[in-house]
Amino acid sequence: MSEFKTRDGSPYTPLYLTDINAETCIGCGRCFKVCPQSVMALYGVNDEGEILGIVTEDDDDDFDGDLNRKIMKVEHAGACIGCNACSRVCPKNCQTHLPAEEIAA
Repeated sequence: MSEFKTRDGSPYTPLYLTDINAETCIGCGRCFKVCPQSVMALYGVNDEGEILGIVTEDDDDDFDGDLNRKIMKVEHAGACIGCNACSRVCPKNCQTHLPAEEIAA
């Protein structure tokens, strides 16, 4: 493993976003707004907890009346740079972050 350092030379271990707990996520979008790499996407969920599809910003689609709530999901995990901006703004602490050596290839 390579050693990462901050600008002042302090050791730094990037922690990469690997999962978002759908049970606790409230779909507020704070994590999405601060992510510099577009790692996540907002999804619609029905009453049974089934994922309906991606919800876009300008999309008023309620999935034919089936939309119950919205949640964030990891959409592009490989794009995560491990900055953890998303975890700092999440009001529900529903994200899992791991160092590279703990992520299955």
